Amino acid sequence: MSDDAARRLSETMKRIAAAAKRVGRDPEQVNLIAVSKTFDADAIRPVLAAEHRHFGENRVQEAQRKWPDLKAEYPDLTLHLIGPLQSNKAREAVALFDAIHTVDRPKIARALAAEMDKQGRRPQLFIQVNTGEETQKAGVLAADVGELLTLCRDELGLEIAGLMCIPPMDEEPAIHFAFLGKLAGELGLTGLSMGMSGDFETAVELGATHVRVGSAIFGARG
Repeated sequence: MSDDAARRLSETMKRIAAAAKRVGRDPEQVNLIAVSKTFDADAIRPVLAAEHRHFGENRVQEAQRKWPDLKAEYPDLTLHLIGPLQSNKAREAVALFDAIHTVDRPKIARALAAEMDKQGRRPQLFIQVNTGEETQKAGVLAADVGELLTLCRDELGLEIAGLMCIPPMDEEPAIHFAFLGKLAGELGLTGLSMGMSGDFETAVELGATHVRVGSAIFGARG
């Protein structure tokens, strides 16, 4: 398990570097988030031992079960929330996560702002955009991103690092990655959280600053 995880991590990093170089980007501009959802601490430790420090989780409750001890052991790691956030979990999310990629409505933004003020913690924030306009998927519609960004910045005093998207399963991801990059540029944002195990190289070629890769590192989920 440990050798496999470390080897897959190394291979993924090489693929990111190659994709970046194909378009004249510095690979150091890309943060690889190792998505450890459903994997326990024993599966995560080999990746930490390989000196990787960015990890992603989908659910606050699952993260609470395994990450406090790991963060105490590795204080330099960065934990990213990449799954939908309910407003009643804002307190726990702000306390545990160093970045939250799924700000998608005013209620969440207000809850996060209140908790950040209370706790004195300022996780990095991304606005999730529903680029495919899928009714079952989280994310703000592209037409409403500007309004949410203004609320976050001007009323709530939140710093927004960039935009995040999850393309529809049955559509070419490059279209959505290019669209997100264009939208971010129009809004003056530099962060682009996009790309997963099946398409992260395309995302890197189209400007991703954060790619969220799980199975390519940890293997298939049970």
